[in-house]
Parts: sequence; structure tokens; C-alpha cells
Amino acid sequence: MMEIGVLDLEQLPTIKPINTLVFHPGRCVNCGMCLQVCPHRVFTPGERRVRMVNGADCMECGACQKNCPANAIEVDSGVGCASAMIIAALKGRDEVKCGEDCCR
Repeated sequence: MMEIGVLDLEQLPTIKPINTLVFHPGRCVNCGMCLQVCPHRVFTPGERRVRMVNGADCMECGACQKNCPANAIEVDSGVGCASAMIIAALKGRDEVKCGEDCCR
């Protein structure tokens, strides 16, 4: 017989978020402003509200937060974008990309 272990949640490593983007879908009024202003297509249209599909691609420019009339989006604008641009310049990359490999 196979033995099944018990998962100790306190032993799991804490996962650090890639960026500061927080989406509150319950507040979304489906105006579509975030779809229009996001340069990285973090959001996609939905039936009753937009959906966040590429949260890790957020470069924290703040355009979505500033244009959301329902305060459904929170982000510390400028934080990730600046570091991604600096790292891309230092490493000679043509494309600025935020995400898991942004700061390596």
C-alpha cells in the first residue's frame, strides 16, 4: 500500500510576486480602458468584466490604474518598468521585457 504524506503549509516557500499589479475583478465595470492603454496586453476582454491573463508581463507603467474608473487595478507605477529598462540597457538587449527573467 502506498503511503500518503501530509502537506505542511508552513514549510512551503513564500512565493514573491513578479510585480506589484493587483486586479480586483469584482470592481471591474467592463469599460475596456485597461485593454486600450496596456502596452503588454495584460488584460483581455471578458463577458461581464475584463480578465487578467498576462499579469507577469506587466511593466508597471500605471496606465491601467490611472484610466480605470472603478479602481479595479492597483500598481506601483514605474517600479518594474524602470528596472526592466535599465537591465535591458546594461545587458544590451533590444527588447525590454518584464517577467520572471527580468532581473537576471
